[in-house]
Amino acid sequence: MAQAASRNRKLAARIAEHSTGIIASVLFAAPIVWAVLSAFKPAQEARLPPLPPWPTTGFSLENYATLNTFGDGLWVSAQNSIYVSVMTVVLSVAVSVLAGYGFSRFRFPFKDLFFILILSTIMIPFQSILTPIFLVLTKLGLHNTLTGLVGVYVTLQLPFSIFMMRNAFDAVPREIEEAARMDGANNITMLLKVMLPLVWPGVVTIALFAFLGAWNEFLAALVLMTDQSKFTLPVMMTALQSGRFGAIDWGAVQAGVTVMMVPCLILFLALQRFYIRGLMAGAVK
Repeated sequence: MAQAASRNRKLAARIAEHSTGIIASVLFAAPIVWAVLSAFKPAQEARLPPLPPWPTTGFSLENYATLNTFGDGLWVSAQNSIYVSVMTVVLSVAVSVLAGYGFSRFRFPFKDLFFILILSTIMIPFQSILTPIFLVLTKLGLHNTLTGLVGVYVTLQLPFSIFMMRNAFDAVPREIEEAARMDGANNITMLLKVMLPLVWPGVVTIALFAFLGAWNEFLAALVLMTDQSKFTLPVMMTALQSGRFGAIDWGAVQAGVTVMMVPCLILFLALQRFYIRGLMAGAVK
C-alpha cells in the first residue's frame, strides 16, 4: 500500500509539473500565434474586433502589401535592420573576444582599473548621453548614416560582452593553454584554435544579445536617422502605429510585428542550447 501511494504521489506531481509547463507555454505562445494569424486577415476583417484571431474569410497577404507602402517600403527598412544588426554582431564579437582574452590571460598596468571603468559604463543611462552622441557623430560626419548607428550599438554592447567573454575565458583551465604553448602555439593560434572552440557558447551568447539589441533598438535609430531611406524596422513601425490620418491599420501593424519577430524567434530557437550554456559559463566563474 505504501509503495502504491508513493507511486501515486509521484505520478500526481509529474502530472502537475507537465500541466504547469503546458499552461505556461500556451500563455507565452498565445500572443505570438495571435499576431501571426491576425497578419493574414484581409484588411477589412483586420479592422473588426479581434476575436477570433484567425481569418474567417480566408488567408490574405494584403496586410504585407500594405506594409510595403509605408516609408520607402518594407524591404528597404529590412535591409537597413539586417545590415545594422549583422555589423553590430561582427564588430561586437571581434572586439569583445579580443578584449576578454586580454583581460583574462594577460597582465598589464591598471588592468583591473580599466576593466572596472568599462563595466561602469553600463550604469550610465543611454538616454542621458544621446545628445553628446548626436554631436560626436555630427562632428565625425556619421550623423544620419547606418555606419554611425552601428558604432553606437557596438559601443552600447561592448561592456556586457567584454564582461561575458572575460568570465568565459577565465572558466577555461590554464593547463590547456600551457599544454598548447608547449606544442609551440603562439598567441593567435592559441586564441583561434584552442581557446575559441572552448568558449564558443559564450561567443554565441554575446552574438545573440548584440543581434537582438540592434534589431529591436528604437530610440537611437529614431533620433539619429532623419532620412526615410535609412530607417530601420522599429522606426518604420512608428509610422504604422501612427496610421494615416489617425486611422491605424491593425492588419499592417500585426504584419510588421510578425516581420520583426520571426528572425529573432528563429535565431533563438536554433541557438538556444549554446545560449544557455554560454550564459551560465559567462555569468559564473
